[in-house]
Amino acid sequence: MLAVAEDEVLSRTRGLEAELAAARSKIKQLESRIETDALLDIFNRRGFERELTRAVLQVNRYQRSAAVVFIDLDDFKSINDRFGHLAGDATLKAVADTIIKACRASDTVARFGGDEFAVLLWNLRECDARAKTLSLEEAIGATKIRFAADVSSVGASAGVTMLRRFDSPTEVIARADKDMYSRKMH
Repeated sequence: MLAVAEDEVLSRTRGLEAELAAARSKIKQLESRIETDALLDIFNRRGFERELTRAVLQVNRYQRSAAVVFIDLDDFKSINDRFGHLAGDATLKAVADTIIKACRASDTVARFGGDEFAVLLWNLRECDARAKTLSLEEAIGATKIRFAADVSSVGASAGVTMLRRFDSPTEVIARADKDMYSRKMH
């Protein structure tokens, strides 16, 4: 009788361990989803801010170089108004693909919100970061977006800032955003 009880306890324990493993797996999957843009399958703002926080720590501790590029699509609303929101989604996907292809695997690409993207670039000088920013603007502008029978394109304005020692993520984003708006005004 005691052997039966031990077998039952062992069996129930194994069952609970399997349930716990499945629950942990599901939690991990859900945690990754809260940092990923569902439409574009890249980091969202939350995921980018987590990566930027890590980058600031790396810059402070190891004196590594990194830059943030902030990209805003020009006249994106007109695509939605003219062709519909599905065309807007196709535009966002094409732009995300263009940015990803233009960046290194070590860089981080994110949809910051709406029609804004952010890119974290590693191990480069400020002049290289500025050159990359201009090349991203050009690559986005040259991207042809196909939707149904229509072909469109969208421009972009991008600002950049280097991460500095003792920066906060908020300061970095504010500087990149300010630089982007100064580019948009020209």
